Amino acid sequence: MPVTPTYPGVYIEEIPSGVRTITPVATSITAFVGTARRGLSDDPVRIQSFAEYERKFGGLHVLHSMSYAVRQYFENGGSDAQIVRVTAVDAVAATIDVGGLPLVAAGKGEWGNKLRAHINLNVREEGLFNLFVYDTETRATDIFRNLSIDRTSQRFVGDVLEDESELVRLPVDASLSGTPGESGAPQVGKEWFDDEGGSFTQAEGGADGGVVLQAQIQGSEADKTGMFALEKTDLFNLLCLPPLEREGDIDPTVYAEALKYCKVRRAMLIVDPSESWNTVTKAQDGIASIRNPMGGEDYTRNAAIFFPRIKMADPLKQNRLATFVPCGAVAGVFARTDVSRGVWKAPAGIEAGLLGAQEFAVKMTDPENGRLNPLGVNCLRNFRVHGNVVWGSRTLAGSDELGSDWKYIPVRRLTLFIEESLYRGTQWVVFEPNDEPLWAQIRLNVGAFMNDLFRQGAFQGRTPAQAYFVKCDSDTTTQNDINRGIVNIEVGFAPLKPAEFVIIKIKQIARNIQT
Repeated sequence: MPVTPTYPGVYIEEIPSGVRTITPVATSITAFVGTARRGLSDDPVRIQSFAEYERKFGGLHVLHSMSYAVRQYFENGGSDAQIVRVTAVDAVAATIDVGGLPLVAAGKGEWGNKLRAHINLNVREEGLFNLFVYDTETRATDIFRNLSIDRTSQRFVGDVLEDESELVRLPVDASLSGTPGESGAPQVGKEWFDDEGGSFTQAEGGADGGVVLQAQIQGSEADKTGMFALEKTDLFNLLCLPPLEREGDIDPTVYAEALKYCKVRRAMLIVDPSESWNTVTKAQDGIASIRNPMGGEDYTRNAAIFFPRIKMADPLKQNRLATFVPCGAVAGVFARTDVSRGVWKAPAGIEAGLLGAQEFAVKMTDPENGRLNPLGVNCLRNFRVHGNVVWGSRTLAGSDELGSDWKYIPVRRLTLFIEESLYRGTQWVVFEPNDEPLWAQIRLNVGAFMNDLFRQGAFQGRTPAQAYFVKCDSDTTTQNDINRGIVNIEVGFAPLKPAEFVIIKIKQIARNIQT
């Protein structure tokens, strides 16, 4: 703040540097939308290990293909995921009435029937109560002390459960008329949750309902259900939609809606091959049925398909080989490559091994691979020395016939990464005076971000001038733009493109003939 001199002497004034560091966003947070044994419904839950998935969603289950996809994601290098559990339309959440306090399980389904609740009044002041909730399956316990039924209290039971409990909620329309009654004391030598003598209240009424339909996967944007529940989360980079049944498929129209959403969120959709694609010819003939509903290159640039399905040991079936969709494992390879090499490196090649994969549903030769690659279908291959690897890095807009700028996955993902980072890192510009001092600050901060990427090897070119440019001045922002409240920033970069074809030319050298 400028100093106002009032007396003779020395004044100190601190001048802001004008540097506002643009922080790179994450590149491989993967969202999974599907069914699970238990857990919150239509609400994204962030997990960072498969052990956490087991605690919150019940672990592997033969009827829930998402559980296998999540496991394969973490096995292959993934470290951050958002899980959205969907349920049948007629699924019902279990209820518990403990001491007159009505509670409902945090998610729909039969899993809620395994909850037990207990109340005691060993509190700091009259009118408060302690609530304990126990899950007999996972043995998880929620403990909430000094709760109140007063909606104006800092410890109002509804607010505390909403923020802190993964097991129960207070119903929105709950009628609370007095401090809940105390549960019975457990017998000597027993914990309250193991005492059948009346020291707990058992949940009841939870039901899984009928068949989950693909409409529940798609969900409603207005209600924020299905994949649109991800509106409740800040960021995701990859989206996986495992089929409802292990042998099933996701309908292309659902993929089309997911792709539209991915475009809005600057994310990529990983598409699984159809279960019917049991030959290369069927994949070659069937790719149009998946691509055509997606709306052309403007959308397909944000999607990639991988073929064929993978065969892995199934722990729930004595480790016999079973066939799974590849989206989870491939997303893990994306994440592993981002960490080791950067988002600008193609997640393919001999380093892109599929950990846990034993073989593939379709084994391909080089000529067969050559029939699919020009169509934008990324192949999963087995090589004698390198094992099972990802052997393709094209987007669904990567068909040779389209001639798209967004042919390659690393080019598209790097662009999305830069867009999201700059979108978040330039929010401070809004409402600043729109003139040369602001433009200079923008050039400084965006340029520093791009230069950091250049130093990491993200762009082509030997010098920064060859690799990228940042332009924000009177040429990009005219007086008419200023009058309309607009500042235009132009950012260009020379992307690295993968060496998809390596051609070695060999010829004999004829030695000079003595004459």
